[in-house]
Amino acid sequence: MTNPAPTAPITQDVLTIPRKAAAEAKRNLVGLTRPDLRAALIDAGTPEKQAKMRETQVWQWIYAKGVRDFSQMTNLAKPYRALLAENFEIRVPEVVVRKVSEDGTRKYLVRIAGGHEVEVVYIPEDDRGTLCVSSQVGCTLTCSFCHTGTQKLVRNLTASEIIGQVMIARDDLGEWPEPGRNPKDETRLLSNIVLMGMGEPLYNFENVRDAMKIAMDPEGISLSRRRITLSTSGVVPEIARTAEEIGCQLAVSFHATTDAVRDTLVPINKRWNIQELLDALREYPKVSNSERITFEYVMLKDVNDSDEDARRLIELIKGIPAKINLIPFNEWPGAPYQRSSNNRIRRFADIIYKAGYASPIRTPRGEDIMAACGQLKSATERARKSRAQIAAETGL
Repeated sequence: MTNPAPTAPITQDVLTIPRKAAAEAKRNLVGLTRPDLRAALIDAGTPEKQAKMRETQVWQWIYAKGVRDFSQMTNLAKPYRALLAENFEIRVPEVVVRKVSEDGTRKYLVRIAGGHEVEVVYIPEDDRGTLCVSSQVGCTLTCSFCHTGTQKLVRNLTASEIIGQVMIARDDLGEWPEPGRNPKDETRLLSNIVLMGMGEPLYNFENVRDAMKIAMDPEGISLSRRRITLSTSGVVPEIARTAEEIGCQLAVSFHATTDAVRDTLVPINKRWNIQELLDALREYPKVSNSERITFEYVMLKDVNDSDEDARRLIELIKGIPAKINLIPFNEWPGAPYQRSSNNRIRRFADIIYKAGYASPIRTPRGEDIMAACGQLKSATERARKSRAQIAAETGL
């Protein structure tokens, strides 16, 4: 007996719809932790007995070799590559603007899901190459000296979007190993990561943690935890957790030696004051096995740059393994502060140095390409606003 005529087209429609849905719902493997990657592979049809091996193979292709195309994963059977391609993708943020400074600094404006944009800065030095990574779109902290603080928080970045910044920088630097070569034989152009870009990393703890665990994994990008520095404005409850779950180096946006001044410069101080912050910092090196904590101190004329400030700072951090990074203020349009003079910064640094602390003065980098945090994004937004205004006026 033959089937009724209508059956064929109905069956075809039923089969076609799930295939389209599957194509639209491919899961991005970038940013998954190793346990999550293994679970995703099993869900897609990988036999459980093979899952650990497949997880390691795929992980190495993505993070050790920089491969984005499943068809190039040559130690996997072709049918399995097809299975991966049908269910997954390997996607990183899109570079919208790339600028290179005269001093070699590279700045990227990258677009993430939802059309939002964040900044990434690569700073080459004689003995290292440091990537400054963003953790949020905008920021909640409204630090009065910070340009990014003028941009409202939009959302947290995912682990995929955070580690994706590292991957696109390695793309641009041509740092993925050549086929057949051990990644450890390659020159490390990107040797350090600092979470000092847009946002407060400790207000996005889980995603930052997962992304940095990926960066530290020895079978992938393989950066030592000592090569990763997380900068916080002082989210005290998350500091101990950072020591336990990430164990990276810690930097603190300190910037003042009295609560009255810090309340203005770093408003989170009103919630966790200097004493509470220092109590948490004293425990950090013990738990994380970190060598020392970096105190970041932006130099603001007639605000926090006096000899008395330098001496108070020394007393405050007594007993904490530390270095103090002095940062000449990067002035931006409408900024309520001015940069301290070079002589004043040197005098401040000398007082700290004579007390036994390293006190390097950060050299401004990439000023010709607006490499200070928040500048390129702000310029792009202004350009969009201008285009929108022109369109409105012309009726286009």
